[in-house]
Amino acid sequence: MTKAQKGEKSATGSLIELVVIVAVALGLALGIQAFLVKPYRIPSESMVPTLTVGQRVLVNRIGNRFSDPEIGEIMVFHPPVGASTQTCGETRRVAGRACNKETPKKDDVNFIKRVVAGPGDTLAIVNGRVIRNGKPTKEPFIKECGQQDDCNFPKPITIPADHYFMMGDNRGESDDSRFWGPVPKDWIIGGAFATYWPPKRIGIF
Repeated sequence: MTKAQKGEKSATGSLIELVVIVAVALGLALGIQAFLVKPYRIPSESMVPTLTVGQRVLVNRIGNRFSDPEIGEIMVFHPPVGASTQTCGETRRVAGRACNKETPKKDDVNFIKRVVAGPGDTLAIVNGRVIRNGKPTKEPFIKECGQQDDCNFPKPITIPADHYFMMGDNRGESDDSRFWGPVPKDWIIGGAFATYWPPKRIGIF
């Protein structure tokens, strides 16, 4: 074998090795996104001031398989189809009471909100602040809501088994469980655990 042939063989081997490395790297990246961690872009002002429009977060896709969501966690999930029309699954809405039953079908879109109540909790909302199990909760992260109707649901509801009540931190501008009900655990994609864009807001939740 000549030096030229050896050089061609070496170049071919290096090219094949590079292609394999790139393919493996892409496979790992896709696998991580599909099963472990998924990036998510904040699409609206519903989580202001905690998260702003265009900010990027990382979502843990496997955490909920081993533990239940906790009060205060920021979650990405599929809302019920009633979210697009603010339709509650209850047969009859009661004035002054938040929606306590979702429409039965899951929507394909993704929402990001904060867990404010879980299975078996009683919940009321006064001036945008959560009253859980009869006690006002500490929520220093929210943007004040005020006296408008969307901020006041003083009649308590009980969260069904395996369901979670989601609310945005921007209580006066968030389309959330108040209007279309709690979210089944099976519809929750995962918890946001870090923000990576823009650079000045990089951090862990």
